Amino acid sequence: MNESFHRDPVSSWLFPDEERRRRRHGALMGAFLDLAFAEGYVDIAEDGSAVALWWSVPAGAEHADGAPEDGPAQLREAVDPDNERVEVIGQLTSEIHPTDRPHQYLHMIAVRPDRQGQGLGTALVNAVLERCDRDGLHAYLEASNARSRELYLRLGFTDLGQALDLPDGPTMWPMWREPRLGRTGASSSR
Repeated sequence: MNESFHRDPVSSWLFPDEERRRRRHGALMGAFLDLAFAEGYVDIAEDGSAVALWWSVPAGAEHADGAPEDGPAQLREAVDPDNERVEVIGQLTSEIHPTDRPHQYLHMIAVRPDRQGQGLGTALVNAVLERCDRDGLHAYLEASNARSRELYLRLGFTDLGQALDLPDGPTMWPMWREPRLGRTGASSSR
C-alpha cells in the first residue's frame, strides 16, 4: 500500500517533504490497514499485489470508518504527531461522509505500481459492488486523483456533492453508487 500511494496527490499533500513521506507514510498505511482488519474488512488479490480496505457503514453511524470521534487526532498522534494534516484530512473527510443510508465504504484501494493498469483494482472493487447490487447496498468513496475518479465513474459511481479541496492542496471527489438491482455476476466472499 505504501508504494502504491507514495506519489498520490493526497499523500504528497499529507507529507510534502519527500524524506518525511518516505519515513512516515508507511506508518499511516499500516494504521489504515490495522483499522480495516479490526473494524472493517480487507480484500486482497490472490498474488498479494492489490488490496482494498472497506467498512460496512450502518445508517446513522457517527463515524463511518469505525474510528471514534477523536480518531483523526489519535491517528495523528500514532503516525506523525507534528503533522497536523494527518488530523485535518480525517476531520474533513468525516464531515462530508454520508451517514443517512447504510453503505459499503471503500476507504482505499492499492495496487503495486508494477501491476497497475492490469485490472486488479477493478476486480477487487467489482467483487464488492456485485455484493452491493445483490444485497441492495449503496457504496461510497473519496477519489484522491482524477485517474481514480475516472475509474470509479466507469464502475457506476457518481459525484456526491461538492469536491473537497484540501487546504493549499489537491482535490478529492466524494462519490456514491446506487445498487444496480438485477445485476448478475460472480460474487466473492469476504
